[in-house]
Amino acid sequence: MPIFESDIDVHADGFKKNREDHLKLIEEFRSLEQKIVETSARAKPKFEKRGQLLPRERLALLLDRGAPFVELSTLCGYKMHDDDGDQAISGGGSISGIGFVSGVRCVVAASDSGIKGGAATPMGVHKALRAQQLALENKLPFVQLIESAGANLMRQAEMFVSGGKTFANLARLSAAGCPVVSVVHGSSTAGGAYQTGLSDYVVAVRGKSKVFLAGPPLLKAATGEIATDEDLGGAEMHYHTSGTAEYMAENDADGVRIAREILSKLGWDRAERERRYDPPLYDPEELLGVVPVDYRQPYNSREVIARLVDGSDILGFKDGYGTATVCSQAAIAGHQIGIISNNGPIDADGAAKVAQFIQLMEQAGTPVIFLQNTTGYLVGTDAEQRGIVKHGSKMIQAVTNMTVPKLTLHIGASFGAGNYGMCGRAFDPRFIFAWPNNRIAVMGGEQAAKTMRIVAEEGARRKGQEPNTEFLDGMAKHIVDTYDAESRALFATARLWDDGLIDPRDSRNVLAFCLDSLAEAENRQLRPNLFGVARM
Repeated sequence: MPIFESDIDVHADGFKKNREDHLKLIEEFRSLEQKIVETSARAKPKFEKRGQLLPRERLALLLDRGAPFVELSTLCGYKMHDDDGDQAISGGGSISGIGFVSGVRCVVAASDSGIKGGAATPMGVHKALRAQQLALENKLPFVQLIESAGANLMRQAEMFVSGGKTFANLARLSAAGCPVVSVVHGSSTAGGAYQTGLSDYVVAVRGKSKVFLAGPPLLKAATGEIATDEDLGGAEMHYHTSGTAEYMAENDADGVRIAREILSKLGWDRAERERRYDPPLYDPEELLGVVPVDYRQPYNSREVIARLVDGSDILGFKDGYGTATVCSQAAIAGHQIGIISNNGPIDADGAAKVAQFIQLMEQAGTPVIFLQNTTGYLVGTDAEQRGIVKHGSKMIQAVTNMTVPKLTLHIGASFGAGNYGMCGRAFDPRFIFAWPNNRIAVMGGEQAAKTMRIVAEEGARRKGQEPNTEFLDGMAKHIVDTYDAESRALFATARLWDDGLIDPRDSRNVLAFCLDSLAEAENRQLRPNLFGVARM
């Protein structure tokens, strides 16, 4: 077997520094995630007074105890709109992820009603869309725990049109044969009423659920009619009169229990194929020391792969050709995979190699994992003459149109068209996660500053003027500072350019979870219908 032999000295000073740098970045994003949890938990006295559970308490009861759960887009909207990254941090106003309910792998979504009543934010809409997309693509049931104050009306222009797709997706899920199960823990108003109505199974909570297109204040303003919450859209009305709710729960915990019962009786295939595989020969803990936080410091990407794959068994493809681009075959948790990674800029030979490798993975039906760490495609006269545009385009075509599942993990730089060729967000990887040292931009800040300086200097000389050195120095510093801030992993994950930041040491487990999900989807036969289950 082609077992990889590591050259890493785990006792070296550089290894220790890399580890310390990574730990600081991990602590930064983990503390922000914890701040969201704590912000929501501050509402606990209010929830207890109302006889309710906090959103994360509901979620904990829903998910199978001890089973894996991958939370998604945890820092959605960080420092955007009304999220200040501190006291008003919100995570998009919701919690979403993939986990197990009564043994069934599901996408779950919960309104974080402990923060501003679970009001949706502009980025929260995109978070919801991404969760629904994952359910559709991976043929998974979609479970919602609903209690939301609705859309933030002050941000309606940024939410209203795109928000409509969240309802369209619920209809698509039902029509595709992916059941939508909803527990309405509290208010579900206006658009939220359709969030409930477009579900296949609705559980109402006695005395708590409120589902209506217009609440009492809006109703009075619009028509002059006066009605109570209960008469207009309470649990009793929807259970006994309108028929919107199929089940009545006595409280939050009972509602979650019923949802688990529904999932258990779907007859959904829970069987997972028994696979035997060896762990990596090298401890994934070592990833923190193997990879420098500074993307400008080179390292061998095979050292990363050896700490992710079964038995550190790696079969290289064309290792002597286009050597800065690494193509390998291996396995993770028993799943055969192709891996494409970077040891530098992508040259013409590397791009051609990737295009061929993808065709071979298509032929074998093998998923491909992209480990992104590249400053982009090689530039220069020699690169252009060797056909970098032609071969780079060929690589991008192959990545775009490949039909086997593709997964992306950002582990360093992701600059320029390298982001495209290595399957960035715009190229629809089935899952995409990032390490906290990730950097995404059209180019590095220093390169952008030098480019703009050269342009400004040449422009001044064409006008017969001497360049203003002081002004250009200030401009360069501003560009570098701006690129530094806007290329950070926190900036990217806030905008959902990935599905969330992960600790590098968790990479193997997260990839294995994703590959399990893909394998289930590949083997699952859905029973679609024409337009989704309509409530009678």
